[in-house]
Amino acid sequence: MPSQHVPADDKHAHADEADSNSDSDPEKTSSVIPAAVLKDAELVTQHGHVVTKDGALISVGEDDSDVKSNPFSDPEVKAYYVGVYEKAQYECRHVFDAELTWTEEEEKKLIRKLDWRVCLWACVMFFSLQIDRGNNQQAVSGTLLKDLKMNTNDFNQGESIFRVAFLLSELPSQLISKKIGPDRWIPTQMVLWSIVAMSQAAMKTKGNYILCRVLLGVLEGGFIPDLVLWLSYFYTSRELPTRLSFFWTALSVTSILAAFFAFGIFHLEGHLGIAGWRWLFLLEGLLTLLIGFASFFLMPASAVQTKTWFRPKGWFTDRELGIVVNRILRDDPSKGDMHNRQAITPRRLWAAIKDYDLWPIYALGLLCFIPHTPPHTYLTQTLRRLGFSTLNTNLLTIPSSVFHIITLLGLTRVSEKINQRALVGLAQPLWTLPCIIAMITWVGFFKEQWRTYALIVVLLSYPYCHAINVGWASKNSNNVGSRSISTALYNMCVQVGSIISANIYRDDDKPLYKRGNRVLVGINVMVIFLFLFNKAYYVTKNKSRDKKWNAMSKEERINYTRNTTDTASGRLDFRFAH
Repeated sequence: MPSQHVPADDKHAHADEADSNSDSDPEKTSSVIPAAVLKDAELVTQHGHVVTKDGALISVGEDDSDVKSNPFSDPEVKAYYVGVYEKAQYECRHVFDAELTWTEEEEKKLIRKLDWRVCLWACVMFFSLQIDRGNNQQAVSGTLLKDLKMNTNDFNQGESIFRVAFLLSELPSQLISKKIGPDRWIPTQMVLWSIVAMSQAAMKTKGNYILCRVLLGVLEGGFIPDLVLWLSYFYTSRELPTRLSFFWTALSVTSILAAFFAFGIFHLEGHLGIAGWRWLFLLEGLLTLLIGFASFFLMPASAVQTKTWFRPKGWFTDRELGIVVNRILRDDPSKGDMHNRQAITPRRLWAAIKDYDLWPIYALGLLCFIPHTPPHTYLTQTLRRLGFSTLNTNLLTIPSSVFHIITLLGLTRVSEKINQRALVGLAQPLWTLPCIIAMITWVGFFKEQWRTYALIVVLLSYPYCHAINVGWASKNSNNVGSRSISTALYNMCVQVGSIISANIYRDDDKPLYKRGNRVLVGINVMVIFLFLFNKAYYVTKNKSRDKKWNAMSKEERINYTRNTTDTASGRLDFRFAH
């Protein structure tokens, strides 16, 4: 959690308020926490709770059940965070209510409303991203390469340049989003990239294609972490991974819809003298442009900002609004230490980048999605070479997308249920490895049309671990200020992996791509060992910290929480998820 400091006068005022409201026994408290620590601590409450220098709330008392369910049940903690929220000008601070209670049924009903209002539209916006960055795969099933006088290597070059641009714009986009708000920046991105996507219909040369890919990469980069940041304003850390699995399910849904769109749009081939792929870019770009404009009206800046001139009643009743805000703050009190128009400082950015304990997860992002990407990217070209028509090719991409949704949701559900990440994520490389080996060793590959198609469908139905990895990186950040940055860094690693994958299948290796598939097998094996390494690394790290922490006396632990310069995942009292 980020550093939070209350001016000395404010701290004394809050302490006086807490003392007047507290019914605890000072003598009993003194017997639990040493007097020297009480005298010198920034905030050690009479109930045995410590607010650390970087904003983490830790209980050092005998019973911490209350503070886990509601950290503001301690009046001194409440007073401290009232000062923090006021100093940060947190937009929801006027709804903060430490005494508010609600039933489980009320919360479930509210979460369903959030899913319909927030999560569903997030999926629609993700559809807009995926349709415009991925429809060139449908376009190449037509005459795009021929019309632009390009070959496979030229197509690879365009994909590599797109991903480099996407990668380089990730962090700048995240900084802009935090400064002006994702509710403003995301719709702006969508409108701009949709205009570029429509402009692809006018491409005449390879240079035009490269320019459009660069512009799309620059405008689309950062969209995913920006959207995750917006989702975090409405969901708790426990709920977010499941919503992210819905989020990435939209990727497969998009693939299915894109296939149907392409099937219909390619029937316009030659209409008005325009090639089918040009109609594809024009019409799908127009669709995402409309979604971009709608997003200006359907993305409120926060839970307390849903009332506008076109939505006078807002999304929530006063009681529902109180529940939305307070359950988020009780899950993570530091979520109110920045308002939604506040920039990320260079210091916080650097702290997130140098947090080496997250590097193993970043390494997974770099490598674990490479093995299946070239077969997916070249799916339509492969089906065309197998003898399927352009129209049937686009329909035949649907089954793998359907199975992909099922395995993605199943994998994420299993991970959440057994609270395992590395071992569950291992299912992905174990699924893809035998399929890629078969593509090298099976003599019938590319000779037997339908069996080859079946093998590719099985490969591309792999259980996708992306949602698990993103939630894993967020959890192990242990710092609300750096979580959006760590998400961006993880996605940047994924994009670097995409750049690598875009250059594995080469024109001189087609149509079997045996050399490329051997490379994929090697990377797949590396990914298996990397998942096992991540598991071993975090288990070992936690055991080492347990040993050191358990060897400390209660006084030493309190002194550590007050005086340590360790922050985020580097804290001795933090345990990594694995």
